[in-house]
Amino acid sequence: MSFRILGLDTTPFRPLFHLHDDALAAHGARRYTVDAQPGFPDRVTLTDLPKGAKVLLVNHTHQPAPTPYRASHAIFVADDAEAKPAVLHTVPPMLASRLISLRAFDAQHMMVDADVMDGATLDEGIARFFANPAVDYLHAHFAKRGCFAARIDRAHG
Repeated sequence: MSFRILGLDTTPFRPLFHLHDDALAAHGARRYTVDAQPGFPDRVTLTDLPKGAKVLLVNHTHQPAPTPYRASHAIFVADDAEAKPAVLHTVPPMLASRLISLRAFDAQHMMVDADVMDGATLDEGIARFFANPAVDYLHAHFAKRGCFAARIDRAHG
């Protein structure tokens, strides 16, 4: 199955990168220094950040559609994160190394299926969900804490 996983755009987070802690708190965000690896998965680069890296913990609306599934949750974004090209046809180690809740949505942003799986078998879950023509896109969440991990789309061509 052809699929692509794209990290988040840094544009909405850039204004936060240079704020002091009090100003960050007013935005509901906090700065941390990575002290464990793995443990701080960056949603822009789709990688686990190295020890010593500076990271923001922010709330991100990952499902903005006005449906019962509208949702936001905490995510980590590295202070110096730069967008990367989409990951094509492969599961990045950040996802492959964790327990994943995979959620399938239709074009009206309604959930049509969901499952929990080992990230090492995520490609199989992606293929299974995309075999259903009603599925438009997928959301991967880290199953233990429920945090949004990445959006997965069909790759065309």
